[in-house]
Amino acid sequence: MRHRVLGGTGIEVSAYCLGTMMFGFVGNSDHDEGVRIIHAALDEGINFVDTADMYSAGESETIVGKALKGRRDEVVLATKVHFPMGDGPNRGGNSRRWIVREVEDSLRRLGTDWIDLYQVHRPDHTTDIEETLSALTDLVSQGKIRAFGCSTFPADEIVEAYHVADRRGLQRFRTEQPPYSLLARGVERHMLPVAQRLGMGVLTWSPLASGFLTGRYRKGRALDLSSGRPTLNPDRFDPSAPRTAAKLEAVEQLVAVAEEVGCTLPELAVAFPLAHPAVTSVIIGPRTMEQLRSTLKGTSVVLDDAVLDRIDEIVPPGTDLYPPDGAWTPPTLTTPELRRRPAGARSAA
Repeated sequence: MRHRVLGGTGIEVSAYCLGTMMFGFVGNSDHDEGVRIIHAALDEGINFVDTADMYSAGESETIVGKALKGRRDEVVLATKVHFPMGDGPNRGGNSRRWIVREVEDSLRRLGTDWIDLYQVHRPDHTTDIEETLSALTDLVSQGKIRAFGCSTFPADEIVEAYHVADRRGLQRFRTEQPPYSLLARGVERHMLPVAQRLGMGVLTWSPLASGFLTGRYRKGRALDLSSGRPTLNPDRFDPSAPRTAAKLEAVEQLVAVAEEVGCTLPELAVAFPLAHPAVTSVIIGPRTMEQLRSTLKGTSVVLDDAVLDRIDEIVPPGTDLYPPDGAWTPPTLTTPELRRRPAGARSAA
């Protein structure tokens, strides 16, 4: 397993990062199997494990903690904070109050004294970025975290955070975790170039595009909408929807590319982000041991320039064929009042 330095931190991480979102009641609630999957990944050379406090309401962190007993020093451990972890106010977000409180719960669930990479899971426009960076800088000074990053932040907010850190003498985001796949290449326009210029590490998620690149969903075939991802967002799997039709059409062409390369579609999908010079590690998120073994078979897949050119013809660089599931949408797009003047002030005279 190839290793790369994570965002100038000097920490070396494997090109595959084991994501654990599917560990716990949301995916696989068998703790013993989760431990076995993590151990199998470590035995195959993966040293990077990513989780989050909100994955199965903390259960994923608990499973990871069980797996790391006796093996903690082998692992670069990443987790996240932001999403609500209970009812009522002040139980989520990016405030100092919540971050310094929630890091303690993550440390307890993970059974460790430190977190290698603590990530802010999404932006929070109710909290000044200086407040967030200040709290995270203090946690580094206290030895509770080694470095910190962000996840699914737009490029402009990453740049703003960088300048705030510089002006205030605070530590900065060292990594970003964006969605990136053969079908969702929007981050190539701004986010990935910004990460390169700022020397940030990049660990990408959803390489299988919410299941569309598993080969399970194909053009002209009946789609099972009763299980898996379609149960969460059935509209995104409706074959009569134009966006779904575009994805299925691209999938057919990508299947042909995979056959030419001599690999499976999922292997092609996971290999693709690693070809970008900004990407440090690709997060794989197996739910079962079989899925892990299948993914690991693709570690030696190399995409040459001709293959990448063919992919560019199917899905042009910087193009999203669909809004990635879980991607952040700024409130300026979701809240009309933020993009509309009062009715009486909209005219030119």
